Amino acid sequence: MAAIETTRPGTDVRLAGGRLISLFTNALAALAAWNDARVTRRELSRLSDRELDDIGLSRADIERL
Repeated sequence: MAAIETTRPGTDVRLAGGRLISLFTNALAALAAWNDARVTRRELSRLSDRELDDIGLSRADIERL
């Protein structure tokens, strides 16, 4: 019975390039998520206690977001 190996780990340049692109994409996505959370916390911090209460949040909730 003959077997054909279809993967060659470590020898395909495209595979290594794909991993590098994936690493960069994941880092960029994490940075974007961090920035979104930072902007959200900043905007919520600018609201008054009454406005926060209207949307069902408190000052302590902002830090947990």
